[in-house]
Amino acid sequence: MSKTKVLLLGAGFIADIHIESYKRFVPEAVLVGIYSRTEQRAMETARHHGIEKYYSDWKKAILDSDCEVVDICLPNFLHCQAACFAAEHGKHVIIEKPLCLNMDEADLMIETCRKYGRKLMYAEELCFAPKYERVRKTIKEGAVGKIFQLRQCEKHSGPHSAWFYDIEQSGGGALMDMGCHAFGWFRWMLDRAKVTSVYATMRTLYHIGRTKAEDNSVAIAEFEDGTIGIAENSWAKQGGMDDRIEVYGNEGVVYADLFTGNSALTYSQKGYGYAMEKAGSTQGWSFTIFEEAFNQGYPHELAHFIDCVRNDKQPVSTGEDGRAVLEIMLAAYQSAKTGAKVKLPFRPNVKKPIDLWLND
Repeated sequence: MSKTKVLLLGAGFIADIHIESYKRFVPEAVLVGIYSRTEQRAMETARHHGIEKYYSDWKKAILDSDCEVVDICLPNFLHCQAACFAAEHGKHVIIEKPLCLNMDEADLMIETCRKYGRKLMYAEELCFAPKYERVRKTIKEGAVGKIFQLRQCEKHSGPHSAWFYDIEQSGGGALMDMGCHAFGWFRWMLDRAKVTSVYATMRTLYHIGRTKAEDNSVAIAEFEDGTIGIAENSWAKQGGMDDRIEVYGNEGVVYADLFTGNSALTYSQKGYGYAMEKAGSTQGWSFTIFEEAFNQGYPHELAHFIDCVRNDKQPVSTGEDGRAVLEIMLAAYQSAKTGAKVKLPFRPNVKKPIDLWLND
């Protein structure tokens, strides 16, 4: 059977992780093209990774590359139009988080992919991260009894790409960027249980002047069975990436750390090369990460999606999952504005989530 041909839209930090994952861990797939909004970046990335074609026009890339799957690693405001265009032209879609900017876009993406018989696969890698999956399976075996509280934290000093700080492109800040991971993982742990209400607080603390978006947030989601999910997200935390989970049950507890728990504790007077994502200087003490992409679940996620395309399987993370996460995030922004819990279902008429927090 021939390899599945993948077009990658985007040439930034997350695209690099996808390229590494495909080339090292997904032999059933081959990258046939790459797009960047900057032609020079597209050319350099293609040459560096041995990708045959490169583009600075994403529509031309979809039409010209002879791909079967379009892997979208673009700024959030482009997700909907790129996904719909790809599906309309017979391509399956892998979409990086968050799904899109509003509920109208989410419904359009889901309906378009359904209409044209294409798969819409929502890339939530925490559902595939080996350590977190081991925790989930342990919970399913009854290790902690009945879960009553979950906590997920993802914190660092801010994204690599400038577009994240532009709310017109991103739609929001730290919650939009990373809270989606927490809400996606909560739903995965609780078998897609429904959220009944959300309370959130957020502020801009560290990147004042660079962005109007929040760079620190805490959100609490209440589920229909009474379970509480606490999401802590920050672009204001120094010292590299922090990603951890906690699971509390009436018969036990589990803690897991995705980064510092998978690293070598290192001390260096002079410093050295790469330590871990967002780490900054490596002088003094640092956490030296290994197999970063693997530990985060990207190879497992992409291998699963390609298998779904090749063997017509249902993905474990779909557009509907991305839509549910987006609804929770919208409620969180509304709550941060009003200071009150927001009940779900919640379908505000806004262009982007952060409008609920910023607008009077």
